[in-house]
Amino acid sequence: MNNPILHPRFALHHLTDALKDTPVVLIHGPRQCGKTTLARVVGDEAGYSYISFDDDILRASVKADPVGFVADLPDKVVLDEVQRVPELFTALKVAVDRDRHPGRFILTGSANVLLVPKLADSLAGRMEILRLHPLAQSELAARRPDFLDALFGKGFKINQQVRLGKDLAERIAAGGYPAALARPSSRRRVTWYRDYIETLVQRDVRDLARIRSLDVLPRLLTLAAGQTARLLNLADLASPFQLSRPTIRDYVTLLAHVFLLEELPPWHNNRLSRLVKTPKLHLGDTGLACALLGVDAAALWADRTLLGQLLETFIFQELRRHASWQDGLITFYHFRDKEGTEVDIVLEGSGQRVAGVEVKAAATVTASDFRGLRKLKESTGERFAGGVVLYDGEVTTPFGNGLFAVPIRSLWDGD
Repeated sequence: MNNPILHPRFALHHLTDALKDTPVVLIHGPRQCGKTTLARVVGDEAGYSYISFDDDILRASVKADPVGFVADLPDKVVLDEVQRVPELFTALKVAVDRDRHPGRFILTGSANVLLVPKLADSLAGRMEILRLHPLAQSELAARRPDFLDALFGKGFKINQQVRLGKDLAERIAAGGYPAALARPSSRRRVTWYRDYIETLVQRDVRDLARIRSLDVLPRLLTLAAGQTARLLNLADLASPFQLSRPTIRDYVTLLAHVFLLEELPPWHNNRLSRLVKTPKLHLGDTGLACALLGVDAAALWADRTLLGQLLETFIFQELRRHASWQDGLITFYHFRDKEGTEVDIVLEGSGQRVAGVEVKAAATVTASDFRGLRKLKESTGERFAGGVVLYDGEVTTPFGNGLFAVPIRSLWDGD
């Protein structure tokens, strides 16, 4: 094959396992994150044919006769970018109901079908959905991380590592899209990210919704990049446009459909009152955010406020990528009360066990940095698995029972 996987994708075992017992497996995630490459590497080894719906003539053929198209497909086939032909899902349902042998179809999609109920429902019980993200730092390092295992179980050992320093800003600004990382310079990466947004808006977004002024979306996404890791504020996002808040709300949802934005819901607990109920907004990738904001690694390192915001998004997205490889489901939240006590990222795993991660761009940690984690621990009791302050330092060390200061590098260099 001409386009092999250059970095390990730790979602690979989930895909191969799903194909053993499920008729349809959908790999979805943002365009250009590596879905097609992963599907074709697995498919080529197992004798799958390949069809892409980026072809205009092929899409027209499917829309004219979806049932006939599916009936003529090979026994095993990769169908790429299926969000462009929603008519296909009902026809696939009929085909699977006639023959449910596992591993018939590998689908890829650059839009979240879970947010389109008719599409998701048509293959309910017949399809497994795998989320693929841009590359994680651990995939770039070719080291399978055990951070979440340590957070939810065994704890962290006292350890010393080299501080990241300015390399942290470089990693944030580079992001995780394989094609961008293949570019030889930061300037060329920025060009790729800007072209990426233009192509995505003109193609995938246009397929999903009829928007009169598509030029609003890149501007809105740039504003959202400036608000990343902050509470979602629709009034601030709407203010530069002559558009209503409900319209901006719809646009934010649309950008989430194509994985460019993500809303992190608030965590709730009956023991606590006066909790903030507003979601946080995160960009899907920090390389994309930096390109939209026009900041390179040097400018990011010099702007400590922006560095703190983008670092929180960077850590959140890294943990989301780690969680996608876990066997058990991990859900993500943020915690903040009206007195300002907060935990940047709350994770809830099997058995309703809860863990917290606070993110800090500084090279030192003090006991006061654990204020939010201690409150989370008190409110969850025996459900509390562990709490970590991730910081740009050198030493992993405990700060009380189940609480640790851990260098950011541990996310991909081990604990």
